[in-house]
Amino acid sequence: MGVRSAFFSFYRAMQRLIAPGLVYSQTTYEHSLTEHVGEQRDWMDLGCGHRLLPEWRFAQEQQLAGRARTLVGFDYDLDALKKHRTITHRVRGDVTRLPFRSASFEFISSNMVFEHLKEPQVQLHELNRVLRPGGSLIFHTPNKYGYGVLLGRLFPDWVKRRAAWALQGRPPEDVYPAFYRVNSEREIRAMAERAGFRVKELQLVCSTPSLIMIPPLVIFELMWLRLLMTDLFRQWRTNIICVLEKPADGPRPSTA
Repeated sequence: MGVRSAFFSFYRAMQRLIAPGLVYSQTTYEHSLTEHVGEQRDWMDLGCGHRLLPEWRFAQEQQLAGRARTLVGFDYDLDALKKHRTITHRVRGDVTRLPFRSASFEFISSNMVFEHLKEPQVQLHELNRVLRPGGSLIFHTPNKYGYGVLLGRLFPDWVKRRAAWALQGRPPEDVYPAFYRVNSEREIRAMAERAGFRVKELQLVCSTPSLIMIPPLVIFELMWLRLLMTDLFRQWRTNIICVLEKPADGPRPSTA
């Protein structure tokens, strides 16, 4: 058994003991996607990068992608788009001005992208424009009040890039500047309403620890996550999964 495997085995044993029921937020997000994607849906994945789901969920990613009538991947990063392993219809552009006609899609998804939006109010209006009445937008993003975001703001980007590689195996080119301008429940609800959306579902969820590769510290992280799983500490959970709907007949986006 290698060192990495040994660390994961230690983590799994501690997780069962300290925080039973803890679920990786990507798993929760995948379940939400599965509920919303159907054969009659034209789907855009915003900020698609080079995959829809984590690396080890490739078979499930292909099955999920195959359920939609059409699937378009959209991203500003051309290199990431070129490497996408599942989506064949890929478009490069800026979410502030999407190169699609109004009401082009029935479903839009976005996985760990909203934290990078510079002008989320403008960009939510644009997403509303290309979504059909009755359509849905689902996104998964960090909570700005989660401990990972709060601690990360104390360090420069070069430190965060090295930490992402050491702790998560993420290469530097996969670490982008984050602004966290629509990353709290209050901000999401306010901006969504102004953009003409209705909040159908908003979950504040916990995710797995970041310090699995540092076994002594992961114990304390699991203890904190166990507290976050209680209702009292809900607002400080690590991640948000939100489903917005564009009403079939309802208020138009605000221009304010």
